[in-house]
Order: sequence, then C-alpha cells, then structure tokens
Amino acid sequence: MNRDRLRVVFATGVGRVCVTCGWPADDCRCSKAAEEPVPKKVVAKLRLEKKGRGGKSVTVIDGLPRNEAFLEGLAKELKKACGTGGAVREGSVELQGDCRDRLRGLLEARGYQVKG
Repeated sequence: MNRDRLRVVFATGVGRVCVTCGWPADDCRCSKAAEEPVPKKVVAKLRLEKKGRGGKSVTVIDGLPRNEAFLEGLAKELKKACGTGGAVREGSVELQGDCRDRLRGLLEARGYQVKG
C-alpha cells in the first residue's frame, strides 16, 4: 500500500480538509507547492483587454511568477500609484482602465523588464 496516496475521508476535530491532498486546510501541501520563488529578473508583459468586460478596458500585467504574496504586494502598490482598482489573477495583475504608459515606468523603476 502506498502511504502517499492515503487521504483523510472523515475526521473530527480537524476542521476543513483539502480535497486535493487530504491535509487540513490550514496546513495544505498542494497550495504551498504551487508557490514559485521570485526570480532576480522578472519579465512583465503589458496588454490591454476589452473583450468580455462590457466595453470597459483593463490593463493586464502578465508573465509574473505565481507567488501569492508577491502578486498581492505588487498589485497593491500599482493600484495605489495609478489611483485605480484592480484584481490579482493566477500569474497576472489586472488594473482598471488604460494605464500602460504609467505602469511601464513604475515597473522599470522596480528593475523589471517590460514587454508590450
């Protein structure tokens, strides 16, 4: 029997259990494995999207490392600098409106290579 494939079906006192790895939700192993380290050279790809958004434009910064803490911090700083709202998606940051020109300068000041 392979012990790695065992998972908890029901347990009292544990609370929520992750359906993927079977560990308690607070100590989930699968979500921590998905965190990528932040590389020294970050390449950010800027693009403007309008489709599927009711005619509103959204600036997307894509190609970022899939690190939740890094993305949250970057999004917070960029939203504050641009004075706009936004959201964090998997590996990207979305900001409301067309702010590509301003973002290009902000990202280059942080030492990132900007494309698009």
